[in-house]
Amino acid sequence: MAQLEHFTTPVDAVVSRMRAIDAALPERDGVAVFNRVYLTVTEEVDRRLDAGEFPDRRAAIALDVRFAGRYLAAVDAVAADRRPPACWRPLFQLRRHPGVRPLQFALAGINAHIGHDLALAVVDACRTLGCEPPELEDEFDRVGDLLGSLEERVREELMPGPDLLQIADPLTHLLASWSLERARDAAWAAARALWALRHCGDVAAEFTERLDAAVGFAGRMLLTPLRD
Repeated sequence: MAQLEHFTTPVDAVVSRMRAIDAALPERDGVAVFNRVYLTVTEEVDRRLDAGEFPDRRAAIALDVRFAGRYLAAVDAVAADRRPPACWRPLFQLRRHPGVRPLQFALAGINAHIGHDLALAVVDACRTLGCEPPELEDEFDRVGDLLGSLEERVREELMPGPDLLQIADPLTHLLASWSLERARDAAWAAARALWALRHCGDVAAEFTERLDAAVGFAGRMLLTPLRD
């Protein structure tokens, strides 16, 4: 992520990159929908860092930048005609499908980023900082709380009105099948497992690959095309 070095802080650089992605993509593009959601979170993290609301600023920055870097790496992979991780493939493959609603795009991106990227970002940050996962738990929880409030906002802004979203609407069932809180808990458990396996090369690689595939499968289900 050498392109991040010319900004005031690494988080400022991430915000700038996401704004550039937002400006370059059509509004209805599925990646653009998720990017706007994630940009809102990252701007709030940046604001709270500047306000001194993270007790360990260095750890918070390390986690946030490595977390964002995995999403940006997926964007770069697709731009270079390379395959992104399996967790991101459904969103990139279905980003222009007319039968997928904006709320589905947003939640599929959140699913990929939390379900897969967050666990790996915790391990990356621990290696960078020379610490164990429990030492990052406070920062993990604070970022997770921000994501939780964001999910509520996403549902409020992108959810069809109550007259359109009936109990029989397939979107109702899709939304009920996924929980950010469960995804956060699973990400923390996966991060601890990956840290414990960090010296077991083949086993750690297999664990990561299976995590990637499982999250990708959930993302594809979230992006099931629906009739208007």
